[in-house]
Amino acid sequence: MCDNCAKSDLTKLAAAFEGREGDRHALIDILQKAQEIYGYLPTDVLYAIAEKTGLSPAKVMGVATFYTQFRLKPVGRNLILLCKGTACHVNGADSIEKALAEELGIGDGETTADGLFSIKVVACLGCCSLSPVMMVNEETFGSLTPEKAKDIVRKIREASK
Repeated sequence: MCDNCAKSDLTKLAAAFEGREGDRHALIDILQKAQEIYGYLPTDVLYAIAEKTGLSPAKVMGVATFYTQFRLKPVGRNLILLCKGTACHVNGADSIEKALAEELGIGDGETTADGLFSIKVVACLGCCSLSPVMMVNEETFGSLTPEKAKDIVRKIREASK
């Protein structure tokens, strides 16, 4: 076990292991469940998963860092996924990213000091006809302009007060 790791409540993870202890093929599903529970994958949780599945911590970390769906740091209450796929790129995604950085004071992979927003640039959201597009949590916003993107985050910030 990791001696320097923060201590997560591992009892929350028990259901993810039911009938799966030692099952190396269940790793991705267990990682997904762990992320649903904790919001990200804390280091001590990764070590617990390694122990329960019989995989090395390096193998578990390798899978967690390979797939972009997994997060190793906590994210803000509002996760902004900004598409930089081809359609979004040619329709101005760079200007949207710049506008969000100006408005929030953060860039790709960062979280605001108040924990309200995180930005993650992604390869494609599959909404090419709406380009440029971003998602905030589960809501999709398309046909963005820099000002429209700023207005969206301002409204979310105001609603959070």
